[in-house]
This record gives sequence, C-alpha cells and structure tokens, in this order.
Amino acid sequence: MSDWLMKVSTGARRAGGGMSHGAAGGGAPLRPGAAGTRPRHRLIALPHAGGWPSAFRSWRHVLPDDVEFLVGQLPGRGPRMNEPPLRRVEELVEGLGGALSDLDPLPYTIIGHSFGSVLGYELTKAMEHKGLPPQLLAVSARQPPCFPSEAPYAHQRTDAELLAHLVDMGGMSPELMSRTELVRPALRAIRADLEAMETYRRPLSGTSVPILSLGAVDDPVVISERLHLWSLETTGTFTRLMFTGGHFYLYDPDTAASIAQHLAIDSGMPSTGNNTTAPPRRRAALAYVPGGGPMNLREESS
Repeated sequence: MSDWLMKVSTGARRAGGGMSHGAAGGGAPLRPGAAGTRPRHRLIALPHAGGWPSAFRSWRHVLPDDVEFLVGQLPGRGPRMNEPPLRRVEELVEGLGGALSDLDPLPYTIIGHSFGSVLGYELTKAMEHKGLPPQLLAVSARQPPCFPSEAPYAHQRTDAELLAHLVDMGGMSPELMSRTELVRPALRAIRADLEAMETYRRPLSGTSVPILSLGAVDDPVVISERLHLWSLETTGTFTRLMFTGGHFYLYDPDTAASIAQHLAIDSGMPSTGNNTTAPPRRRAALAYVPGGGPMNLREESS
C-alpha cells in the first residue's frame, strides 16, 4: 500500500472495542486492513486541513466488511511527519492520484471533508481524465469552487491567531490554548493545507461524476445556503444532505452511519432525492493534537 493511502479494517463494532477519546492520545489507533474478505467496493476518505487518517476512526464501524476503506495520509503528519508538507492542491492530487491508479481495479467512492473536499473534487477530475472515475464524489463542509477563499487568509496568521481561529470554528478546545506543546507540532501541516486550500481556484471544467453535497446547518465556517451550488460542478446527478453538529459533524458516529447509507456502496449508485436535513445530533467539542486531528473532549447539546 502506498504512503499516500492508509488501509483500515471495517465492520461492526466489536464488544469491548469502543473508541477512546483521550485529549493527548489521538484516540484509538486505526487498525490495518484485515485480510480474508474479498472487497466489492472501495471508499477513499480525505480528512480536513491538518487531519490524520484517524480523523475517520468512527467510519470504520459503519462500513461493511467487504468495503475496502482507504484514508488519505498526506506528508507532514503521522508516519510521514518528517516529510515537508505540500502547499499546493496540484501536488497533493498528483500523489493521491498515483497511489489510487496503482490499486487493483474496484468500483469506488470518494468522500472529502472540508479541505478534503477540494482534494476529492480535483482527485475525481484527475481519475476521470485517466478513465478511472469514481462512482460518486461526496463533498462535505466546504463551499463550492465558485466561491474562492478571500483575504485575510488563515494560513498567513500567527500561531496564536491560527489557534484562536481553530477554537472559533470548533476545531480545538479552548483548554488547549495554553498547551502549545501539544498543538504546535500539528500547526505546520494545518498551515500548509490551509495555504493549499486558500490558493486554490475553480477549474475551467467540472466533472460528469455524480456529487453528493454534505454540510451542517450550524457550521460556523461554511455558509450552508451555498452548498447547493456544488451542482454547478457536475453534469451528473446531484444531491444535498444537511445535518447539525458544527464544522466537524462528519466525524460523529451516528452521522457517519447516516451518511454511509447514501454513498454508492450497496447498490453501486448514489441515493437520490431532494435536499433534506437530518435530525439534530450532539455536537462534539474537538481539539487538534498530534495524533489524529480533531479529538472529542466532551459533548454539548446542539
């Protein structure tokens, strides 16, 4: 398996196998993919800016055993911590696309969260150009490319300003503002990903791959009314689903289970329907720490 994609085992939660959400431990480690089950579908997941593969830890419990689950592992974090992070979308997509092209052929879906949505969109276009498109692209918590980032840019902020920004968007618990020894090592990757996202501009052409747009109505970063404009980026079918839970709603286990039902996994085609809003869920207070991106420290009512 390439350094760019980490394979994770899937299947129902086992007794005694619940997730841990310690403030400094990065949560329960992701398990390597188990052998013995012949996969019939592949899910490629791309986390938020600065995110580690373990950001998607809750998803491994909601996917069937015969779905091969691969999570993006970018330079500058995890086992690749000593590599310099890349600062342009094109460089990241080149690495991810090369790794994906080398895999055995299998129907697949791409899902990206926040910055991962930008990578997922461009990765979809790159794979489509190679004649290997996914069956579905799911984009979460990111405004469509017709709304480019504008100054002042988050990646140009000081460390203190960037930490405050992460607190404001729900990406870090305020209690960790004084624990710089925990969060500072992660800032390099976060800043690089933000630079890649904020310098990205809408391409001249879109994709024919169906798009599922996902978001939270209480996201403090993304204007939810804009998410339907992802429909401009595809000539295929388009569906929008809305949830609650803040910017990092996608990592909530119940939300993950709900979204998984709408991916092109069981039937080979994405679910379709009108714009809908899911029932309210509990919002997690999160913290960026070296060990997996956002960490769930406590729960608050939405």
